[in-house]
Formats: sequence, C-alpha cells, structure tokens
Amino acid sequence: MKLPKALSKVIEDFEKLPGVGPKSAQRLAFYLLHVPQHTLEQFALDLTNLKKETVMCAVCYNIGDVSPCYVCSDTSRDKSTICIVEDALDVLALERSGTYRGLYHVLHGVIDPLNSIGPDDIYIPQLLSRVKTLDGQISEIILATNPTMEGEATAMYLVRDLKALNDILK
Repeated sequence: MKLPKALSKVIEDFEKLPGVGPKSAQRLAFYLLHVPQHTLEQFALDLTNLKKETVMCAVCYNIGDVSPCYVCSDTSRDKSTICIVEDALDVLALERSGTYRGLYHVLHGVIDPLNSIGPDDIYIPQLLSRVKTLDGQISEIILATNPTMEGEATAMYLVRDLKALNDILK
C-alpha cells in the first residue's frame, strides 16, 4: 500500500528522532492523523515555540526559560562544587534525585574524533574559562560523563586540562 506523501514525510521525520524506529514512527504519524485538528495545531505550535522560548544559560550552558538558569540563580546552591555532564538531560536526572545541590556545567556532547567533534566543538573552553574565573572558590569538580569510549575520552581530556589549569593557578 502506498501512503499519502504527507503521511510518508511525517513518518520519515519521526524516524530521524533518536530511539524511534520505523514501526514507532508509523504509529506516531497515524496517531497524529486521527487527533482533533486543534490538538494537532497546538502540538505544532508547541514544537515551534520549543526553539523560540528555550534559551541556553550563559553560565553553565544548561537549557531553560531564562539565563542564568534556575540552578545558577539559586542562592542556596553549593557554589564550591561543579558537576560536569554531557547533556541537559543529565542535569534533569540529577535534579530529580534531589541529592545534588552544587552547580553544573553542560558540555552538550563528547569528544568524538570519528565524527569530527573535538574539544572546541563542545563547551570545554567555556568550562576552563569558568574554572579559571572561579579560582579558589571551587573545591570539587565531578566528572559525570557516560561510561562510553567517547565519554571516558572526554573525562580523561578534562582531567588533564583541569590539572594543568590548577598547576597554572597555584
């Protein structure tokens, strides 16, 4: 059976999303085909507003409604601890646990030479600048990268650079 072009296009678009395979893409597209028009229009508006209304924190590179983000604006946070994470989803997971009360730095990726992603392509230079600016105020840096080859390589790179920065600041 040949599907209408518009439906095929939506299925193709869903398949581009992480974790969505062909069958899930079809289910989602057919679901949207059958929802009321106002629901579909609201969904389209929400997707459009997602990019327009979401900003990146100028301090930690987390995402939010405003910059600085809610974490950087919270005066009760432990400013002596920074947890370095790969993605804003990691911040969300740690915040849900309710146990971590320090600051964050979101890299927005990992070093991945096979895909031409180097240290300057993620927020490592900004991290080093931030640590340098906060010289003496930081007592602990937590590296919370994923235990993948790229995550481990990124963590090792950060350890090397942070140690070198610490030696310079002494």
